[in-house]
Amino acid sequence: MNNSLPTVDYRHPDAAKQFVESLRETGFGVLTNHPIPQETVNGIYQHWLAFFNSDSKNSFAFSPEKFDGFFPAEQAEAAKGRTVRDIKEYYHYYPWGQCPDELQSEIQQYYSLACDFASTLLKWVEQHSPAEVSALYSEPLSDMMDGSQQSLLRILHYPPLQGDEQPDAIRASAHEDINLLTVLPAANEPGLQVKSKDGSWLDVPCDFGNLIVNIGDMLQEVSGGYFPSTTHRVINPENSQHNNSRISLPLFLHPRPEVKLSDRYTAGSYLSERLAELRQAES
Repeated sequence: MNNSLPTVDYRHPDAAKQFVESLRETGFGVLTNHPIPQETVNGIYQHWLAFFNSDSKNSFAFSPEKFDGFFPAEQAEAAKGRTVRDIKEYYHYYPWGQCPDELQSEIQQYYSLACDFASTLLKWVEQHSPAEVSALYSEPLSDMMDGSQQSLLRILHYPPLQGDEQPDAIRASAHEDINLLTVLPAANEPGLQVKSKDGSWLDVPCDFGNLIVNIGDMLQEVSGGYFPSTTHRVINPENSQHNNSRISLPLFLHPRPEVKLSDRYTAGSYLSERLAELRQAES
């Protein structure tokens, strides 16, 4: 039996402390009884799966300058250090970017709701940061998000496996996220795993209704390494589940570009460096 991460009840009086302890120990926190409505998430999964299964997705090809829009499977990213592309297609949504008219209202409502909730989680992290770590923050973590146009909502579609996939290709290779925090409703199919300190892989609880939060590299940088950005992946399904699509909805929280992360980086310079690394790996 695989080990699994614990869950934290958002309504528990000690939820903030338990959540931040989980982040500190594993890089991940899994919340139940949180305020993001499950019916909203379910509607997004259904409507965007229909979009990915239609030809209209090709009318929203991503902008190479702005990186908003649809990314087909043949242009999916490869994780840093990998040459094999992940088995996925996805859509980058920003409030200022392109979006199908019939999907705009629902996805914008979710974007706003998730960003607001993420600010609460950043405040939890602030409240439970040791004094020496808090002293490293150039401003409160939640304030770093004020006025930011950079936070990215990615709608991911992992298509059913056909049996002709490239050897060693999986749905999402082992990687770390670039941003401060990633907020992710549990996907409609299992597969997400996090690498533990001993090198083994732990299953992230995928019960429909869970909210999964993980640390990105920017939070690791701004905290001087106190909060670890943990390696995670999405493995391929087994048995009959290989016929199932998987939809995932990560929100990547990015500060304003001018925010100072450390003596080495602003949020803007850090993001530019990481994106350049990814582009170089894909070329």
